[in-house]
Amino acid sequence: MMSETPQNLKVVTPPPGASVPGRKLAVCIRDLRVSYGKFEAVKGISLDIPQGEVFGFIGPNGAGKSSTIRVLATLQPRFQGVALVCGLDVLSQPRQVREVMGYMPDFFGVYEDLTAEEYLHFFAAAYKLPIAKRRGVVNDVLSLTDLLHKAHSQVDGLSRGMKQRLALARVLLNDPQLLLLDEPTSGLDPRARIEVRELLKALRAMGKTILISSHILEELSQLCTRIGIIETGHLVAEGSLTEIYRQLQLKRVIHIRCEKPAADLPDRIRRIHGVDSLEQQVDRWAIRLHEDQTSIAELHHALVAEQAAIVMFQPEAMDMETAFMKLTEGKTA
Repeated sequence: MMSETPQNLKVVTPPPGASVPGRKLAVCIRDLRVSYGKFEAVKGISLDIPQGEVFGFIGPNGAGKSSTIRVLATLQPRFQGVALVCGLDVLSQPRQVREVMGYMPDFFGVYEDLTAEEYLHFFAAAYKLPIAKRRGVVNDVLSLTDLLHKAHSQVDGLSRGMKQRLALARVLLNDPQLLLLDEPTSGLDPRARIEVRELLKALRAMGKTILISSHILEELSQLCTRIGIIETGHLVAEGSLTEIYRQLQLKRVIHIRCEKPAADLPDRIRRIHGVDSLEQQVDRWAIRLHEDQTSIAELHHALVAEQAAIVMFQPEAMDMETAFMKLTEGKTA
């Protein structure tokens, strides 16, 4: 199932500077501002998400994540700025936007007297899917979300993890190009989180564009092609995790082990450009590296040039929590 932009729709040209070379945009936001009375929840966010990308939206409660997603879902008509979904204007073309977008809120609303299959048939009718196609589409999304064995089970009796998968099945009924997922793993146990994450990976492989908000930072780092960190209504950083580390000038730790190192090798390594420090541990050395100055590959090359007989070279996995805390504390070094 792969949908196309509905015919006879006016597709808005993105504002200047909104294009990504060679890629169409699924989301284009310019100077978005959302207020609730005197409280300004979103303060001038600008964001581009190319088609086929998985973008992770990270931030504490009240940072503006849900307000931004609600604008894109056409549920927040009072805002300032520009918001386009697949080239369609959210404010003037909400009905058309809903045809190419699927929204999953953090709270799963259910009709508890229905079975999972009946629940999906109800929404298939709401999406105006032709009667002749409904059963096939419902079976397809049940299969994709691994819920075929629960098709005749009461929604009320499903676990929270299964209810989340059923919610995903619901938003997939109209084969949307863009999925807006607000805290989809909230309240799930570790096994259910893994199941939802694997499902999202499958949707990414199908070419879906996904905007996902979450507090589970490490899971987003594994799933997303790019992330955006939002704090008090401002987008404080955006890019791949590596790019964000470089923006913040955070230090990456690289563990190395050398065979029969010369006595002066640690001092020579400390003088390599970009090396902040070297700590000699029991069975290895831990190098703290400024990646904005020297890449990991360049460090390896420099070590070889210093005649280090490297038998282990192991960069530590990037710690998204560290980046998040640095940003939300207002510290960048």
